[in-house]
Amino acid sequence: MANARVTVHTEAGIDRIEPELHGHFAEHLGRCIYDGIFTDDSVEEDGFREDVVELLDDLEMPVLRWPGGCFADDYQWEDGIGPREERPRRRNLFWGQGREMVPEESNRFGTHEFLEFCERVGTEPYLAANVGSGDPQEAADWVEYVNYDGDTTLADRRRENGREEPFEVKYWGLGNENWGCGGQMDPEQYAREYRRFATYVGTQTAHMLDHDLELIACGFEGHDWNHQFMEEVGGTPWGVDYPLDHLTLHHYYGRTMSVAEADEDDYDEFFLEALEMDHHIERLASAINAFASTRDIGVIIDEWGSWHPEAQGGTGLEQPGTVLDALSAAAVLDIFNDHADVMTMSNIAQTVNVLQCLVETQGDDAFARPTYRVYDLYKPHKGNEAVTTSIETPTREVDDEELPLVGASASVDEDGEVFVTATNLDTRAAHTVEFTVEDATGDDVDAQVLFEGQEPDLEVDADNADAFTADELDVSVDNDGTITAELEPATVAGISVE
Repeated sequence: MANARVTVHTEAGIDRIEPELHGHFAEHLGRCIYDGIFTDDSVEEDGFREDVVELLDDLEMPVLRWPGGCFADDYQWEDGIGPREERPRRRNLFWGQGREMVPEESNRFGTHEFLEFCERVGTEPYLAANVGSGDPQEAADWVEYVNYDGDTTLADRRRENGREEPFEVKYWGLGNENWGCGGQMDPEQYAREYRRFATYVGTQTAHMLDHDLELIACGFEGHDWNHQFMEEVGGTPWGVDYPLDHLTLHHYYGRTMSVAEADEDDYDEFFLEALEMDHHIERLASAINAFASTRDIGVIIDEWGSWHPEAQGGTGLEQPGTVLDALSAAAVLDIFNDHADVMTMSNIAQTVNVLQCLVETQGDDAFARPTYRVYDLYKPHKGNEAVTTSIETPTREVDDEELPLVGASASVDEDGEVFVTATNLDTRAAHTVEFTVEDATGDDVDAQVLFEGQEPDLEVDADNADAFTADELDVSVDNDGTITAELEPATVAGISVE
């Protein structure tokens, strides 16, 4: 007998699920770039790790944010162009390279390498400009260098460096964590700096470029900060009232849960912390709507994911890849679907080797982590219309709060096919779930499940990575079209219904 029920209201549309909600993030930190995306001593002519390229290409990444992170607000983009052997070796003020975290940057991987990598894997680039230690001229010059097709010194310099056509980068972040490593600014100070940068960067859209730029402002998890920023950034007697297209914040969770030492109670607290994402999205949207509208300014979560105590400077911010993290990612992606009316992008941290990465490298091997499998399973949602789901689920009391043990989201494609994803966040017990899809007969159902039979804290490596791929999920379909499935502990399901 079912103890959880999911009803999919196919006519109650939320909004389009932008593919960018499945975005990613790569920073010059640890082994993310060097020995992750790029090789230190390349055997390939272009320097990219072909095994990593293949995995990320198969994932169909929609957008990739670079070069940071804190690294972005101490980065001078001109250090990373021109012949690699002539590029200066600089400090890495906030992080370092390799597991040893050497605080130096070779600049062998720069603007051209990043943008060429994006083209290789078929993803949109998102560049984060230096507001903390940079100036508006530097940011405006970077936009011109990358995007302008005319006859200027900077455009010609790009051509001399091997790229004739503009890269046409549309996503530009103006700053990163400017309340912290990006300058220790208060919201009013950052708002004034943001307007100054946006003036010199955004003006290029009007008469220099053939495409619009989308400007992204940095918000904060302390939500009063966002209200003060929005009030100040719009307080001008002339010009654009709100010179931003998106407002973002960062949400990490799991900082106190060592995977190796955790028990089932710790797992529950971890999932509850991940589900706080719902609250942060609502509060950020509220700050926008207090002064402008989420119809014009989108919500972005451009750094998020698990950050365990294992991820420290001495490890290059590397941590085990487990089912626990993957389950949390599935639950968060379901939250993103439910907020498709306000959300325009997200970027999980980070793409390769660092924090909740999707791909890990070990010597000559590159392999997919369990979180990669979740993103692969959730691919059918991208570009669909998110629809409302009603969920009846058992709960467990955790720190005076209730943890919902079963979660779900749903979407409909242009042909009317419904795709439902569901998570069993209960690591102790299975739950039988009834899925009712309105206006569907259930005649054609395809179902898959991730992590059935896997221990939630088992660490993935090159030898066992293939054991985390999806299996067929057994379901039954009643005469009225109701679909019933038993979700084993710590599993994720994807169900397609025509």
